[in-house]
Amino acid sequence: MEYAPHTDEDLQAMLAVVGRSSLDELFEHIPAGLRPRGEPNLERGRSEDETLRELSRYADANRTDAVCFAGGGAYDHYVPAVVGALVSRGELLTSYTPYQPEVSQGMLQALFEYQTVISELTGLPVSNASLYDGGSAVAEAVSMACAATRRNGVLVSAALDEPSRRVVRTYGHPLGRRVEELGLDEHGTTPVHPDRGSPAGDEVAAVIVQQPNALGVVEDVRAHADAAHAAGAQLIVKLEATSVGLLATPGSQGADLVVGEGQPLGQGLAYGGPTFGFLACRDDQVRRIPGRIVGRTVDNHGRPGYVMTLRAREQDIRRERATSNICTNQTLNAVAALIHLSWLGPQGLRELAAQCLSRAQHAAQRLTEIDGVELAVDGPFIKEFALRLPVADPHAAVSALHDAGYLVGPVVTEGPAAGAVLVAVTERRTAAELEGLADTLARIIKEQP
Repeated sequence: MEYAPHTDEDLQAMLAVVGRSSLDELFEHIPAGLRPRGEPNLERGRSEDETLRELSRYADANRTDAVCFAGGGAYDHYVPAVVGALVSRGELLTSYTPYQPEVSQGMLQALFEYQTVISELTGLPVSNASLYDGGSAVAEAVSMACAATRRNGVLVSAALDEPSRRVVRTYGHPLGRRVEELGLDEHGTTPVHPDRGSPAGDEVAAVIVQQPNALGVVEDVRAHADAAHAAGAQLIVKLEATSVGLLATPGSQGADLVVGEGQPLGQGLAYGGPTFGFLACRDDQVRRIPGRIVGRTVDNHGRPGYVMTLRAREQDIRRERATSNICTNQTLNAVAALIHLSWLGPQGLRELAAQCLSRAQHAAQRLTEIDGVELAVDGPFIKEFALRLPVADPHAAVSALHDAGYLVGPVVTEGPAAGAVLVAVTERRTAAELEGLADTLARIIKEQP
């Protein structure tokens, strides 16, 4: 196909606006190992069949047998077979925006039920029909809090995952929002400032914490909510959804907005995606919610039916009055989460969280029996913790574990746990796998300088 959407002049004009001299410079923040190096190593003139066989050979080099103890926001939870079976049905797999309720009742009801389970998980009365991912959900919640308080200051816990912090800054920069970080204490938790809610005082619109946080540590949501409200700010909690099996919902502890990454709910790992984000709020924020809300009503005969109740998007109202640029939702992924949560039920969710806690506690005890290995922080955790290893280069240790068939990490880059390695233990990890990890780690530590 000869057509190219951008001319050389278009590209140069774009680069001039963003202050870059070339496309290579524009993408230099992407690690060199992830960027393409030259043309694909494929012979020209091959048939489609031959090309696909060659690409399949490359794909087979991806390791699929490694035991996953990796964390950092994506977790190896079991996805029940019923999820794939149901979302593969044609009426779900091929669904699109259900603008016409008379022909979309099944999909509209599925989204309505999804909103219901998200409201139950978060402890807040209103949920939208999903968002693109957890990072955009956090940033959209900040926009809602700024609009509600008419302020522009944002306090972000340093234990909010780094990608979400970056998205918050990216959203906020053109809008003049002041984003400050709250450092962590020695326990790996975010300190609470009860006098004003934050160092920035009464200019703060939102305080953002993660539960459990990026180090796996459980935060005191109620204390943060009280402090934020005392300062006239709103509390945003980024929630790891499976933790609600053991922890109180953030909404019941005073959170005003609860968002999260849906990956642990019926999504699998899949080399990083796709997944979805969720967002829930209180009733007074419903007109500011991004995306769309599906509601239940009755028709002229009194029969129940489902309709698109609210869409606060730029195509439907004047652009300058739009509350969000979110144009759609992740329907298929949201329905997968609904199926998974329905399969679990409240009791199953409690059992899932309890299994993660029990196995993670045992793993932490076993791994810290290795000479020199210790927990980086001592805050309470559920399924993820940070280990400090007695090696000069923790990245090299992580790489060596991967070569031996065990995925751990990522390596923490800042704060009191800087240099520590995250280890996540879900219900899928067995005692034999843990012993294999421990033995391999002990050997690698002896071999590392």
